[in-house]
Amino acid sequence: MSSTTQTGTSKFSLSMLINDTRYRSTTFQVIALIGLIFAMGYLVSNLLSNLADAGLNISWRFFGETAGYDINQMPIEYNNQMSHCRASMVGAVNTLIVAFLACGSATILGVIAGVLRLSNNWVVSKLMAIYVEAFRNVPVLIWILIIFLVMSNVLPQPREFRGDAAASSMWFDMVAFTNRGVYIPRLVLEDHGWAVFAAFGLSIIGVFAFRRYARNLLFNTGRLIPTFLPAIGILILPTVLFYFALGSPIGLENPALKGFNFKGGLHLRLSLIALWFALAIYTGAFIAENVRAGIQAISHGQTEAAAALGMRPGRIMSLIILPQALRVIVPPLISQYLNITKNSSLAIAVGYMDITGTLGGITLNQTGRAIECILVLMLFYLVISLSISAIMNVYNNAMKLKER
Repeated sequence: MSSTTQTGTSKFSLSMLINDTRYRSTTFQVIALIGLIFAMGYLVSNLLSNLADAGLNISWRFFGETAGYDINQMPIEYNNQMSHCRASMVGAVNTLIVAFLACGSATILGVIAGVLRLSNNWVVSKLMAIYVEAFRNVPVLIWILIIFLVMSNVLPQPREFRGDAAASSMWFDMVAFTNRGVYIPRLVLEDHGWAVFAAFGLSIIGVFAFRRYARNLLFNTGRLIPTFLPAIGILILPTVLFYFALGSPIGLENPALKGFNFKGGLHLRLSLIALWFALAIYTGAFIAENVRAGIQAISHGQTEAAAALGMRPGRIMSLIILPQALRVIVPPLISQYLNITKNSSLAIAVGYMDITGTLGGITLNQTGRAIECILVLMLFYLVISLSISAIMNVYNNAMKLKER
């Protein structure tokens, strides 16, 4: 009897690692893994040896040295006397801010454009098609530069807001659009202000819990209950009650023109806005195609059956089509979120100081620690990308159709 058909009572021999199909695949995988480990070990050893010969030993002490440079967009406290580590943290936070804003905006824009592209209205459908084809076929760097140059040349200067007969005026005396950026009110937290935000966070959880309850009730009993107005009430009422019960612990600091520029409030620089808008509009075009493909993957018979039962088009889309289309939409959506995060490294083109501009730019040039900076930069993007993938995979598993 051959070795591939021997029973478990036969003696084991080394030749079985190759000849026996039970062990052959494992044997080749182990050999490949050992070869890969030795190859990586050789490369790392060779790198360290060459660096030592050149007097460039790996060191991380430069992170504790004084940075000595300013950063224009500072979401956390920073000055030029702080360390390179602190400067890198500021850049990392800036990267996360623009990635979060762009992902949210691109998702909303992409879903709307994807649904409208399937509209029966010829004008709306063609306009969405023009948007998709125009923005996804032009490099995102070009859109970043176009938006930045248009805003910096079209928007008024701060001095045009001065005087009784000013050429420009603030929106609601709270928002100013200038060629130096957009000035908006800034939240000022007093005592117990955090409790209002905590109530708002719990309200958001309550909205999701209520919508989940309504969906389960519909699937289990066929009973459809209103969700829009109750969800608005759950979201707003607890927060408003906490706000007034605690004595209005949250205020607004409005920007005001003082001297040659606006003071106070929150300053959103043109570099941030240009990067945010360009990434959102560019990636939204790809998401729109993913949404269109997901909707078209659902049999049209389901739409006709729902319409025959008297359901409105909006209900058909939100309750019948989109829940099933999500299993097609979400996997490519993950890739688009990763693209946004990695494309944010183009921020240096308009002077937005993300982690590529701080750690991978000024810090690298000042310290000469190219290998260390690039390794940390790679690790940062790797961790962020894997985190996004993990979160979206959990959501994707939750959205899978479950057989009953």
